Amino acid sequence: MKVLSRLGCLMRYTVAYAAITHCTFEYIGDFVLCKGPSMEPTLHSDNVLLTERLSKHWRTYQPGDIVIAISPINADQFICKRIVAVSGDQVLIQKPIPIEAEFSGSSDNKKKPVMVKDYVPRGYVWIEGDNKGNSSDSRYYGPIPVGLIRSRVLCRIWPISEATGL
Repeated sequence: MKVLSRLGCLMRYTVAYAAITHCTFEYIGDFVLCKGPSMEPTLHSDNVLLTERLSKHWRTYQPGDIVIAISPINADQFICKRIVAVSGDQVLIQKPIPIEAEFSGSSDNKKKPVMVKDYVPRGYVWIEGDNKGNSSDSRYYGPIPVGLIRSRVLCRIWPISEATGL
């Protein structure tokens, strides 16, 4: 009987701990392991970040914030990018050069990239990686809805030698 009593007590503590842990990571903040080169030199692969989810209730996202968002092209993947523009801000987008122009041998078709002005719609943000040459971001898939943002990065906590607020 004493064993069953102890087992029941252990189960109650386990369930309580699991519930507190779930609520903390789901509603307050969590730890994120970065993978990939898109945010270099600010963040490197295998950096561990501390993120928070509370400030979205009293503070709007601002240009310069580094966020973790659900990828708009693969919902099973999270992305880490910097907000460059928010609703109503103007962005300059480089219009892609048609593939035919790239592969034609004629030098007449070698045109400079065309820059197009556009505005970020209400409820959206424009995100980009710090490593512009190796980042798939809003330049590729356009602005993303604010609802895809999962959390805002507070600081890097690993490696300890590089622990800093972002």
